[in-house]
Amino acid sequence: MPAARKSLVVLATAVATFAVAAAGPVQAASRLPVVTPRAETAALHDDEAGGEADADDPAIWRNPADPDRSLVVATAKQGGLRVYDLDAREVQSIPAPAGPGADDAPGRFNNVDLVHSSRLGDLAVTTDRGNDRLRFYRIDRDGADAPLADVTGRTVPAVFSASQDEIDKQRTAYGLATFTDPATGRSFALVSRRERTRIALLELISEADGSVGYRKVRTLDLPHSFRLPDGTSWSPCGEPGELPQVEGMVVDPANGMLYAGQEDVGIWRLKADLTGIPKLIDKVREYGVPGTYDEATEECAAGADPGFGGKRLTADVEGLTLVQEDDGDGLLLASSQGDDTFAAYDREVSDANEYEGGFRVAGASATLDGSEECDGAAALNEPLGRRYPNGLLVVQDGHDAPGGSDRPSTNFKFVDLGKVIDAVDD
Repeated sequence: MPAARKSLVVLATAVATFAVAAAGPVQAASRLPVVTPRAETAALHDDEAGGEADADDPAIWRNPADPDRSLVVATAKQGGLRVYDLDAREVQSIPAPAGPGADDAPGRFNNVDLVHSSRLGDLAVTTDRGNDRLRFYRIDRDGADAPLADVTGRTVPAVFSASQDEIDKQRTAYGLATFTDPATGRSFALVSRRERTRIALLELISEADGSVGYRKVRTLDLPHSFRLPDGTSWSPCGEPGELPQVEGMVVDPANGMLYAGQEDVGIWRLKADLTGIPKLIDKVREYGVPGTYDEATEECAAGADPGFGGKRLTADVEGLTLVQEDDGDGLLLASSQGDDTFAAYDREVSDANEYEGGFRVAGASATLDGSEECDGAAALNEPLGRRYPNGLLVVQDGHDAPGGSDRPSTNFKFVDLGKVIDAVDD
C-alpha cells in the first residue's frame, strides 16, 4: 500500500527487542543505476469506468515444454486476476467471485504466488482480501486461451475471521508466500493479516473431488512496538486501531527462510514454519521517527528524526522476491516504495543478508514509463525463450501514465533480469 495513502497509529503496548543488521553506506536514489522495461501491460483503472481494477502483485510461471509460452499471473484487486503472455498481452481475465455470505459482494484479490507440486500440480494461489480466503487456480500449459481454472474447495474457511461481520471490517488475508517442503512434498502458504502483524501458516490440501483447500498449522505475531537504542519505546504512527502490517513476503527454498516486509518497519527474516525468533535484517529510514496522527488530514505529522532508521528503504517496504542461482548465491530484492527504488541483498544467511546495491526502473521512452510506488514484484532467473533468455523481473507500477491521462492507472512492467543483475553487480 503506498505510504502516501496510509499511516499507522502510535501504540504504547508490549515492547520487543530484536537484532538489527548493521547499517551500510547510503546510496541516494538519484545515483542508483537505472534499468528500463522492455514491455508493459495495458493500464488498469481503479474507477467505475475501468471496472475497479487495480494492479497489485505478479507471479511468473515458466512453461517447461515451451518457455516462450510462459505466463505472468497478476492480481487486479476487485478486478480479479489477469494472465499475460511474455509480450505483456492479456491472455485471460478472471473475475473475483463473491464469497459465502457476502451478499454478492465481489472478492478482492491482493497477492498471488505459485505452487509447483507433484501432489497438487501447478497452481496460482491468491489471497482474497474481500472474503478472507485463499483461492486456487490450476495452470494448464496447453490452455492457450484460458490456462487457469478455479479449483478452490467449496468449503474453504476464513483464514483469520470468526464471522462475516469480522470479514466486513477487512482485517483479512493480505500478503502471501508459498513453498513446498522438499523432504515431505507438502505445500504451504504463509498469509499475513491486513492492519495486523499476524502471519498464518496454512497447509494446502488436495480434496477428494480434485479441488484444493487448506488447514491452519500455526500463527505468529511480529512486534508492533520497539525498544530504541536510547531506551524509549516506538511504534509507527497511523490511523487509530491499525497495527504495522506485513504484505510483501517470499520464502527461500534453499534454506526454508521467510522474508517478510513489515511496511513501516523493515524486512524480517524467520523460519518459514514460524518457529524460532525473527530477525530484523534492515529497517526503513523512518524507523524510530515519532509521529502524531491528525484526524482532520488523516495523516501523521512526523517529529524529529532520532537517527535510528536504515539507509536503503523508504517506507513502505513492499514487494519481496528472490533471484535464485544454482550455486546457492543470488539476491533478495525489495521494493522501496517511498523513493521508487529497489534494494538488493545477498541471499546468504551466513553473510547476514548483506546489502549488495540498488536500482531504479525508469522509463524506456515517451510511451513506456518506469515503476513508481511499486506494490509487488516477481523475479524468475531461468531462461524464458527468445524474449527473456536471461530471466524476467515483473514489477507493479503504481502510477502508470498512458497518454498523459489523469485517470488512476496502474500496470506491470517487464524487465530483462540480466540487466538487473548487471546493475547490482556494477
